[in-house]
Formats: sequence, structure tokens, C-alpha cells
Amino acid sequence: VQLQASGGGLVQAGDSLRLSCAASGRTVSNYVMGWFRQAPGKERDFIASIRSDGIPYYADSMKGRFTISRDNAKSTVYLQMTSLEPEDTAVYYCAVGLSSYNYWGHGTQVTVSS
Repeated sequence: VQLQASGGGLVQAGDSLRLSCAASGRTVSNYVMGWFRQAPGKERDFIASIRSDGIPYYADSMKGRFTISRDNAKSTVYLQMTSLEPEDTAVYYCAVGLSSYNYWGHGTQVTVSS
């Protein structure tokens, strides 16, 4: 499975951004799809995941401003981010898997200026 994340960029505080991650190589409709992020000098943090049936799960600290969704027909997972803050600056990664995250994308940079 290859994962290609896109949608990152430089935005201002308060802006919104939607990230996309398209999977290819095999069907992932029965996989869990997730988003993570890694800020400079910090560990990679879990943001959210979504099951094959569309049920989402969020890290407590990410609830409210982040919304995960998926389109199984397009093998794509999305992350809608609102009210972005400079602290959201990070490389955002998507990952998919069955019982664990076996496949990872290369990440897309999100930079939020104050």
C-alpha cells in the first residue's frame, strides 16, 4: 500500500485546512485509517482514526477542531482542521492498517503563522 498525503501548507492562525491521503496498491476499504502529527523536536502524536464503517475516534486533545472522514470509493482519508493555531505546526502523517498501522505516508507539512 502506498499513501500520498496532500493539502498541507502555510496558513495563518484561525484558518482552516483539509488534508487528504490517498491510498493505492490495494484496497483499504476494510482498513483503519488514521492521522498523526509530529512537531519539531517532539514525538509523533496520534490525532484520529476512522474505521472501515466510518466510526471515528479522536485523541482527547484533538477533539473539537479536527474531523476525520473517509471515502472508501476513493481510498482516501481526510482530516479537516479548523481554528488552526501555531501549535498545530507539524508534519502530518496518514497511516492505514488492520490490527496495527502497517503502512505510512511520507507526511505533509502544515505551518501555522501567528
